[in-house]
Amino acid sequence: MIVRYNKFVVQLDNITTIPNTCMLKRNPSLTEQAKLYIKQRIVNDEFEEGRIPSETTLANELGVSRTTIRDALSRLELEGAVYRKQGAGTFVNEAGLQIKTRLEEIWTYEDMLDAHGYSHAVEIISVEERPAPPRIAEALAIAPEAPILVAKKRFIADGRPVIITINHIPVNLIQTAWEQSDFSRPIYEFLAEKCRQHLAYYLSEIVPLVASPLLGPELGVTAGKTALLSFDEVGYNQENEPILCANSCFRDDMLRLRLIRRGAM
Repeated sequence: MIVRYNKFVVQLDNITTIPNTCMLKRNPSLTEQAKLYIKQRIVNDEFEEGRIPSETTLANELGVSRTTIRDALSRLELEGAVYRKQGAGTFVNEAGLQIKTRLEEIWTYEDMLDAHGYSHAVEIISVEERPAPPRIAEALAIAPEAPILVAKKRFIADGRPVIITINHIPVNLIQTAWEQSDFSRPIYEFLAEKCRQHLAYYLSEIVPLVASPLLGPELGVTAGKTALLSFDEVGYNQENEPILCANSCFRDDMLRLRLIRRGAM
């Protein structure tokens, strides 16, 4: 079981470049911006022999404190993007860079497909109101048979179906009119705009399964013989109230999810 927390998205226009330096604004946090800046330089292979400059050098370069840089490097180390050698410094972790999508963060499937190098599209299969079945009602803390909105869509990568998602939202949370096309965007945008709800985190279970007679054709694989990976998830708001039930099925021949498992310190 995995808890995935909301990913902090940093806009590039929050970083203003001037000759020989890079001054950071304070929104989002300086640490997040510094982390993004260092990570981008890592991706661009800008550090000679993979050695990260000293905290002092980076702090002067960005116009922030050494503490900010230290915190940014600590986050990158936690992600597996860098590692530290006692007395030698901080270095790029090439193995850690193989992780395209971090399981403990919330990310859009569009970002996930981008990270894997695919061109992608979204197809809305259906959006309809239904009575909540017992399992969904219990997870969402609503009455059995209470109305829910069920949105099903498919993600296409390089012309091939790769992900099927089904989202279940209590109708009583929806505050403004919606259209089917609203579901072409990430579900957290629908929750924010139409339900006035912030998706703070998911409680997720990773479930292996075999493609069913329904899923097989939808994902372009052989039913009854092809293994798939599934996320069963409940999304919560900032008050720890359930606001969403979601199920996503992946073709693991096209997508690989990696993580770093650390030994006890």
